[in-house]
Amino acid sequence: MPQQPPVRSTPARVARPDASMSLLTNVMDHSLDDGYAEAADRKKAAGEGGLPKTLRAKLGLAAGLVLAALVVTVGAAQARVAAPVVAKEREELIDRIDQETDAADDLENSVDELRDDVDARQREALRESGGGDRSDLVGILAGAVEVRGPGVKLVVNDAKEAGTDGEADPRGVSGFSDTGRVRDRDMQRVVNGLWESGAEAITINGQRLTALSAIRAAGDAILVDNKPLVPPYTVLAVGNGKTLSTRFQNSADGLYLHALQENYGIRTAISVEDDLLLPAAPSVIVRTAQPTTETAQPQNEKGTS
Repeated sequence: MPQQPPVRSTPARVARPDASMSLLTNVMDHSLDDGYAEAADRKKAAGEGGLPKTLRAKLGLAAGLVLAALVVTVGAAQARVAAPVVAKEREELIDRIDQETDAADDLENSVDELRDDVDARQREALRESGGGDRSDLVGILAGAVEVRGPGVKLVVNDAKEAGTDGEADPRGVSGFSDTGRVRDRDMQRVVNGLWESGAEAITINGQRLTALSAIRAAGDAILVDNKPLVPPYTVLAVGNGKTLSTRFQNSADGLYLHALQENYGIRTAISVEDDLLLPAAPSVIVRTAQPTTETAQPQNEKGTS
C-alpha cells in the first residue's frame, strides 16, 4: 500500500498583497486617533456635538453664514468696481512718467545746445582777446577747449589699510588721523608738480583744471571746483610724455609722492600715454581788465574828497 504524504499540522499562510505596506495600511485603518475618537463619543453622548439643536442656535448659525456670505460678496463687488479705477490710475501714472521723461530729455538737449553755444562764444571771445593764431593756445591754457595729444597718466589711490591706523598724521593736516588716505594737499602738490614739469592741460577724474581751479577738502572727501571726487584719483596731463614723466618723478613733488608711497602705503602708478583726450572745463568765465584813465584822488583827513 503506497504511503500517503504526511499531513502538515499547520496550513501554509498566504501572504497579503499589501504586506509590504503594513504601515500605510495601519494608518488608513486607524485614521482617527483613539483619544480623539473617545472625545467625539463623549460629546455625542452628552448631546454637545453636531449641528445646533435649538431654534435660537440654528438662527444664530444661519445669521452668521449670511453675514459671512454678505461680506465676501461686498468685497468681491468692491474689488470688481475698484479694478478699472486702479488700472486707469496706473495708466495715467505711466503716461505722466513718459511725459516727464520726454521733458527731461528735451531739457538735457537744451542744456547741451546752450553749452555748445557758450563754448562757441568763449572761443570767439578768446580769439578776439588773444588775437590771430594765439586764440587756440589761449583756449588751451584757459581750459575753454578740449585737448588731445600725448602725455602722462598718473593714478593715486589710498593705502589698502587706510582707516586702520590711529596714529597722528605726520604730514601736518589737522583733523586727520589716517595717514593712509590721500589728502587735498597731496593732490595740490601732484598737480603743481605736473604744471612745473611742463604739463599743458590737466584733469583729475575727468575734471578739467584751469587757472581758477581749487583743490580743497570737505571731511575726508577731496573737492575739485566744489565737486567731490572718489578714489582712485586718475590724473591725466597732456605734454611731452617721456620728458614730462621724467621731470615730474625727479621733481620735489614727485619725490614727495614717492615718500608717501614708501612711508604710508599710498598706491601710485605713472605711465606714458600716446593719446589722451581731455574735455573742456564745464564753466570758464572769461574776464578782461582794462586800465582806467582816471586817477583816484586821495582822501583828506576828514574822509572827504
